[in-house]
Amino acid sequence: MIRAYSPGREVSEAPAGDPAAWTLPPDAVWIDLVNPTPEEDRAVERALGLSVPTRAEMAELEASSRLYRDNGATYVTADIIQHGDADMPGLEPVTFVLTAGPLITVRYFDPKPFAMLLDKLERNPALCGAGADVFLHLMEQIIDRASDVLSTNAAKVEAVSNHVFSGRKTVGFEKLITQLGRAHIANARIEQSLAGLARIFAFAALDERIERRAEAREHLNSLTRDAQSLTSHNQAVAASIDFQLSAALGLINIEQSSIIKIFSVAAVAFLPPTLIASIYGMNFDHMPELPQVWGYPAALAAMVVSALLPLAWFKRKGWL
Repeated sequence: MIRAYSPGREVSEAPAGDPAAWTLPPDAVWIDLVNPTPEEDRAVERALGLSVPTRAEMAELEASSRLYRDNGATYVTADIIQHGDADMPGLEPVTFVLTAGPLITVRYFDPKPFAMLLDKLERNPALCGAGADVFLHLMEQIIDRASDVLSTNAAKVEAVSNHVFSGRKTVGFEKLITQLGRAHIANARIEQSLAGLARIFAFAALDERIERRAEAREHLNSLTRDAQSLTSHNQAVAASIDFQLSAALGLINIEQSSIIKIFSVAAVAFLPPTLIASIYGMNFDHMPELPQVWGYPAALAAMVVSALLPLAWFKRKGWL
């Protein structure tokens, strides 16, 4: 699908079924390719005289494949957060092409920042008078969305922290460790997205459409500072996750040790009574205590005392 945005007008879409008939609107500042077919790619390439990267090329991780210049245009590819409200958000690549005319975006999913920007432009079309302006405002929405996802993830980690250190006997560590694992994956994906955005900002700063405009340079510098600040925050959340994972595993070990200690103490405490019972359970003819009236109560008393003495000793040593 080819969508064209012109200031003050509704977003226009190319007619379905015949991409070859599509022509570039003269006042367009943004061409958005959504799940484009090869025919739609070729239509945009003919209209602008530029190549449009394929999905396979967008997925490449080499810096030379993600940040480059070709035929006067600047190509940058960023990993944008997908399904940010889920426990484990995903990442999908989006390519931005800064040209002498409109900005070109190529994507195969529907990230929330795009809809957020369209709503913003609908209220104030004058915000974007050129392709570079669309690029900067779109990056601003992407940073804002990353900030929202990071805040949500940090809140989840804080909730787990309060639960881990609640002091209750039964905390449900299995569920908590699963939640921390998901938060760690989300944290890593946010980090990957922010790191890619930081590289894009440094590369885009050299584009003449931004470099020659003081307002655009300042806007890009502000975005760079925001990305750095979010990266630092994300690293702090990562450190908190690591600490809580270690703490949860430590508490599990303590809980298991307490259980083993109870069984060990019980085994030691009941060993002397077992010994006494074993002695008096032997079938010997000459055991002087057996015919005595006090023999049975004496055996019971000996077993009780032999059980209480080890427990008293453990208590005095502080092992209980």
